[in-house]
Amino acid sequence: MADLPPVLAIDGPGGAGKGTVSRALAQRLGWNYLDSGAIYRALAVAVRRRGVALDDLAAVVATARAMDLSFRTADGFAVLLDGDDVSAEIQREETGAAASHIAPHPEVRAVLLEKQRAFRRPPGLVADGRDMGTVVFADAPYKVFLTASAEVRAERRYKQLKEQGLDVNLGQLTLELEERDRRDRERAVSPLVPAADATVVDSSGLTIDQVIARVLDLING
Repeated sequence: MADLPPVLAIDGPGGAGKGTVSRALAQRLGWNYLDSGAIYRALAVAVRRRGVALDDLAAVVATARAMDLSFRTADGFAVLLDGDDVSAEIQREETGAAASHIAPHPEVRAVLLEKQRAFRRPPGLVADGRDMGTVVFADAPYKVFLTASAEVRAERRYKQLKEQGLDVNLGQLTLELEERDRRDRERAVSPLVPAADATVVDSSGLTIDQVIARVLDLING
């Protein structure tokens, strides 16, 4: 274990700022980056591109094994599938629906777990997700559970969607976010909980720079 590259595992609910903070830290530290949430969506894109039926489990698993996934954090963040920038494609509603369809299968999860752990390369890895510190990199020397109140997270999401020109309701967004939190906490597989040895950071009243500074203090001891 001592010879493995270090991992900074950043878990937490949607809207807490994990993605922004994780990508900035990966750049600051010069470490590799893993967006675990994008893994399943990228597989959904790969499956569609290969013309594989979502119910054809053997073919979905084969596609998962074959796909080459990487992340670019410099000069604008990008998700690369077989060298192709699929950042916009993985955000589509139909991609999310397909990802939800294939994600529950243990065979798929086993292959993608291997894919995620393969990102652990020198000089280190910043892993952003929901079970990075509890399951995927349970031995990570640095673990952060980044959270914020449901109201603050809903407001952040509301602003994002408004900037995209979408008509959204803040109250409805808050309710949906609270319901998703409940489902994530209560699910049987990899529930959304802080690892026992994680440092919990509440970003509700903090700027992104303040959150980054707190995490860097944790790493630098």
